Amino acid sequence: MWSVVLKRFEKHPAQAKVLKLLFERGFQVNDDGKVTSGSIEIAHTQLAKEAGVDRRVVDSTTDAILSDQLLKNIFRNVHSIPFLRDVAPSLGLGVIIITPDDAVHTGILAEAARIISDHGISIRQAVSEDPYFTEEPRLTIITDTKVPGNLIDEMLKHPYIKGVTVY
Repeated sequence: MWSVVLKRFEKHPAQAKVLKLLFERGFQVNDDGKVTSGSIEIAHTQLAKEAGVDRRVVDSTTDAILSDQLLKNIFRNVHSIPFLRDVAPSLGLGVIIITPDDAVHTGILAEAARIISDHGISIRQAVSEDPYFTEEPRLTIITDTKVPGNLIDEMLKHPYIKGVTVY
């Protein structure tokens, strides 16, 4: 689906940068063309600075979003989530980062969840990076407890898992 969306912006690479930024951060676009996170408005100048574009590019991107029904639906309903990866160690939680050999293979999350469950560990969060937004997408799993080494050894036996990092 993202290839279709990004194709609409292939002649406007600066707008594509803004579109990706809005989506990655889970920002919405309201009917007035304002970028929001919930009910908090985010200044177009700040978004432009983050994306490395002129503020007018943000304005034209929000206009393009509002004029396209698919994009309008996406950016009215997208939301951000609190990603626990960086705070998990402080909370006593485990972090497993899985690098697949190819993110299109099916069953990687299912196999990782099975292995974790077989060790009697609960999963608090699982976040998979989208291959359209990241060159090397990873799966991050937050667990209720620290992860034992033998669990990692077991994951590395899976044919589609290239690497596992724990912290």
